[in-house]
Amino acid sequence: MIRQVVFYDKYFSEFYDSQNNQVQEKIDFVLDLISNIEIVPSKFLAYMEGTDGLYEIRVKVGSNIYRIFCFFDEGKLIVLINGFQKKDQKTPKGEITKAEKIKKKYFDDKSKGWL
Repeated sequence: MIRQVVFYDKYFSEFYDSQNNQVQEKIDFVLDLISNIEIVPSKFLAYMEGTDGLYEIRVKVGSNIYRIFCFFDEGKLIVLINGFQKKDQKTPKGEITKAEKIKKKYFDDKSKGWL
């Protein structure tokens, strides 16, 4: 394993659990890929321009597109936060704002020794 992928709080789990089996299988495939290959193609993982260290995991099932926000902690640890189904060309600003708030909460919790 090259990278460890972890979930923070309930955000990603709730998104994942609300998806059908086909979407969950594709998410599992992409997470396995991210965990086990050195250079992840941008088709699956890309930096979010204009953010403070947010990345998006990209999952496509048929004509449906899903995004899962994440960030790195201590280099090789990828922390998954919120996910959503993308319906427009641009990523909704509200989803980015939500991800940035969750990331801040993660580091606040970590600094307090709660993680």
